[in-house]
Amino acid sequence: MGMLKEFKEFAMKGNLIDIAVGFVMGAAFTRLVTAFTGGIVTPLISMLTGDVKFDNLKWVLRSGTAEVKDAAGVISVPGIEEVAVKYGEFLQATVDFLIVAFVMFMVVKAMNSMKKPEPPAAPAGPTEDQKLLMEIRDALKR
Repeated sequence: MGMLKEFKEFAMKGNLIDIAVGFVMGAAFTRLVTAFTGGIVTPLISMLTGDVKFDNLKWVLRSGTAEVKDAAGVISVPGIEEVAVKYGEFLQATVDFLIVAFVMFMVVKAMNSMKKPEPPAAPAGPTEDQKLLMEIRDALKR
């Protein structure tokens, strides 16, 4: 029972709850940004670049071929799948990341500006050596 109680205390700490909420919000926000870039940004870029879509951008390493069937419907030559480096998907993910990173930067910046500045620390008192030197100085003045 001790381990279960310890886990419950750990799980109910405020920081863990905050992290979980942040994770869920981040996942939802990432989905929103992906929809935004896929539905708005990418079509605009496609229009500016002459209907070049990120999804179609790839570097074909080996062309694929369709399978060939004989008259009976039996496959006589199997098809070969295309092998390609799909760098367009990487570009799309990079745009998504940059938007998410920029928005998160702005959120953190706004949160930091709303925080109250911490009051300056109280000045530290004299150390023991300084107190001793002050006593010596005062004694010499007499």
